[in-house]
Amino acid sequence: MISRKRVRWVVSALVAGLLATVGAAVPASAQSTYPFRNPNLPLERRVDDLMGRLTLDEKIGLLHQYQAPIPRLGIKRVKNGTEALHGLAWSNDFYNNGSTVTATATTFPQAIGLASTWNPALIKQVGSAVGSEARGYNSENPLAWGLNLWAPVVDPLRDPRAGRNEEGYSEDPYLTGTMATAYAGGMRGDHPKYLKTAPTVKHYLGYNNEFKRSTTSSSLRPRAKKEYYETGFRMPIQAGVATGVMMSYNLVNGRPATAHADANDVVRAWTDETLMNVTDAFAPNNLIGSQRYYSTLAQADAATLKAGVDSFTTDDTNSARTINAIKSALAQGLLAESDVNTAARNLLSIRFRLGEFDPDGGPYAKITKDVVNSPTHQRLARKAAAESMVLLKNSDRTLPLDPAKTDKIAVVGPLTKSLYSDWYGGNMPYKVTPLDGIKAKFGSGATIADTEAVDRIALREVTTGKYVTAGSDADGENLTVSGTGVAATEQFDVFGWGQGVLTLRSVANGMFVERANFGATSPFVNRADQPRGWFVQQQFKLEGAGDGSYVIRYAGHETPNSWEGPNNYLTVADDGRLILGAPTAATAARFQQEMISSGIESAVRAVTGADAAVVVVGSMPFINGREDFDRTTMALAENQSELIKAVHRANPNTIVVVENSYPTTLNWEQQNIPAILWTTHAGQETGNALADVLFGDVNPAGRLTQTWYKSEADLPDILEYDIIKADRTYLYDRSTPLYPFGHGLSYTTFRYGDLRLSAPVLASGGTVTVSVDVTNTGQRAGDEVVQLYTHQRTSRDKQPVKALRGFQRVHLGPGETKTVYIPLRATDLVHWDVTRDKWVLESSVHDMMVGGSSADIRQGTTLRVVGEKIPPRDLSKETRAANFDDYAGIELVDETKVRGDAVGRIDAGDWIKFADVNLGRGVSSFTARVSRVDAGNATIQIRLDDPVTGPVIGTAQVTSTGDIYRYETTTASLTRVSGRHDIYLVFSGDLRISTFSVR
Repeated sequence: MISRKRVRWVVSALVAGLLATVGAAVPASAQSTYPFRNPNLPLERRVDDLMGRLTLDEKIGLLHQYQAPIPRLGIKRVKNGTEALHGLAWSNDFYNNGSTVTATATTFPQAIGLASTWNPALIKQVGSAVGSEARGYNSENPLAWGLNLWAPVVDPLRDPRAGRNEEGYSEDPYLTGTMATAYAGGMRGDHPKYLKTAPTVKHYLGYNNEFKRSTTSSSLRPRAKKEYYETGFRMPIQAGVATGVMMSYNLVNGRPATAHADANDVVRAWTDETLMNVTDAFAPNNLIGSQRYYSTLAQADAATLKAGVDSFTTDDTNSARTINAIKSALAQGLLAESDVNTAARNLLSIRFRLGEFDPDGGPYAKITKDVVNSPTHQRLARKAAAESMVLLKNSDRTLPLDPAKTDKIAVVGPLTKSLYSDWYGGNMPYKVTPLDGIKAKFGSGATIADTEAVDRIALREVTTGKYVTAGSDADGENLTVSGTGVAATEQFDVFGWGQGVLTLRSVANGMFVERANFGATSPFVNRADQPRGWFVQQQFKLEGAGDGSYVIRYAGHETPNSWEGPNNYLTVADDGRLILGAPTAATAARFQQEMISSGIESAVRAVTGADAAVVVVGSMPFINGREDFDRTTMALAENQSELIKAVHRANPNTIVVVENSYPTTLNWEQQNIPAILWTTHAGQETGNALADVLFGDVNPAGRLTQTWYKSEADLPDILEYDIIKADRTYLYDRSTPLYPFGHGLSYTTFRYGDLRLSAPVLASGGTVTVSVDVTNTGQRAGDEVVQLYTHQRTSRDKQPVKALRGFQRVHLGPGETKTVYIPLRATDLVHWDVTRDKWVLESSVHDMMVGGSSADIRQGTTLRVVGEKIPPRDLSKETRAANFDDYAGIELVDETKVRGDAVGRIDAGDWIKFADVNLGRGVSSFTARVSRVDAGNATIQIRLDDPVTGPVIGTAQVTSTGDIYRYETTTASLTRVSGRHDIYLVFSGDLRISTFSVR
């Protein structure tokens, strides 16, 4: 029997469908009765109802970042994507042509700092605060401040020179995944049905270089891809706290990530929940632009949609180009309507879970903007900043400072009085600088000497003898060569950021000099509160002209772009304005640099006689590496190193505070400075948190999430993505770093008892609990970060030197002992078996190690793992060439434009290895699927046991197939051999090989 309620629902659906067909508007009263508006119905039924009411054009309209409104159903326009990496940051205003709008919201430490807390519970609180503030902004302007948040970034920090190091968490995949799960979990909220916000983890996959980022291909062998690069994405998605991924700009094994089938094949396999995957900004256009992977946008967008990406972030607010491309793809048969339906359904499912279609907006709709920068969030910001700080060195108990024994303290350095925002940060509601925090902590009865320790100069143009003059208004004036004397308007403070790059702050109004706009005659004006922007137009270099004078080179970030023109040097226009007028130093204006005051001399005066000298140095986040700009050095700015040395000579009781976003080569400082403290750019409460740590109100317990190397020479090329072969990160590196992964000191000491296991043997599917007693043996309460590492002693495959398997931050009072319990599952110890394309738990003895860092192992024991033995390879079955065990020279490439990896980009002598092959009683033939574009033949030698000296048992010829994606079969007869051997395929020239067999 059909209920009346069911009949009403069916009639309602039929009427709505009829009205949708004729395009009639539906009164609001009728809209509210639609089943999709009923929160009591199951989600799937609500989505089905709404999907059934949409026309094809309406569904296509949802696929752009700005999802089109559907007025007849009362559905508003929605924007995907609000930046919220370490606080609500920025978005785009649809009604102002997509221009950026920046939030003034609670600003927490940068992501690398959040991870340095090693405190997932705290990071979840931070994520929750950010999610609430996003809701608060959304309550006032939902179109600008959408609830699909593009955070966290989970790209593992494989190379510390990568520009976006500040955005990630760690070089360790497990730590990255743990912190991402915590942060995304806070943003998502704990409601079982509804989302506070919809976090999108980014950038999938193998994206850790900015150099030519849209055209370089990350060659990811299967083990590295599965064990390392996918982990940070998999963990939060499996946990149900991330609602999708953003695809990256780069290529992965030759295929643009934007249209990579992993979005469906891999990412969606991690969860039963509906995901909404998005492209990165303007990445769809790269497919037909810089990447030249497809000929038309219709082809590109069709491939992207079919690969599993639902939303196109491109062309700012103009969705027409995407809509037209999708329609064209449908007309050409490149897409089916079912492809559009799938993507539209994914998008709408997330909107339902956000509460958008509920009459009351769902349980999180009551959050208002009052929550933004609340006292609770301010306290959380201070706690997060303090817990993130890492004490790198502390000899002779230099720290903490004792206010009762400190009559005079000097605080010097270029970051003493400044807090800088970064590209993915919002506006800070207030700023507590290092000097502010120390002053507040130190009290009014003490003497504090301070200086930014930067040179103050005047620039006198050689030809006219006149000085460069700035304006005194708050918004500055055009710089002119007009001054006849040196007043405040002729004076500039010089901040050096390394490798000759500097910024000039006008003494007249405290604002930085910047290029006013683009164009050959663009003037320069003193109006920037800090260096910022996509094109950082506040950078200069003073280059010696050889006769004691200087030329000024403009070093803004847009200058490498060809559209900017050839002029990089400043000249003087007829009206006296400084403009870009010369392509080389030879025709540039020349200036005498007159020193008004020396930064180092002012610092020496300040620290002389002080009980302690605190030197605050570090980076400018818009200059020293960020999105689109990798670092080429890991050293401090040269002038900052000179400052530290001068201060130390004047006052041996020197404390160096390094405030930046990445590992730094502090070799001299480690050898000579008594105490070194590292903090990332830690947000609005930086100064208070720093003072809390320096004076001991907070006992530091931050730990490094990356290896700090001694030199760039310790690193391979930044484009080397094979961490296994290249011995990258602490997982495989056997060298002695400056500071190891997990390093961080405390003001107290800890003793570890014996390491205990709940069972001596761990079998497949099981869990063992690792426990250790930790005692605070000092006189001060503090936190210890107990870190569990394992090492597999025997394996068919190369294993990490050690790998983090668990950790716990534990608080201990003086003399207190606590037992720390860390669960270890058998699944934590699996690795990817390329011989069978699956995860494997091998039988082996594992070293169990616990301590305060990867290099500070306090206790250990062994665990016997009962799993399986990987059998010898059977190459008689069709084998993917990409599943090699070792290689030389080759790279992985796209087998087809849709999916699959092949071995390619080959030079003569390159090879791939397949270890421990069981040839049985003998083999006689080799068969391979190959392609080759070049005319003439290349060959594949099949060798035994060594790629150079091993016997050649056969040679296959590879002729041109005319296209890299046109594969043909090649065969070779083999000298009959039997038994177990390593098989090498050695190549004589460029070709591609996708699969092969030896029979």
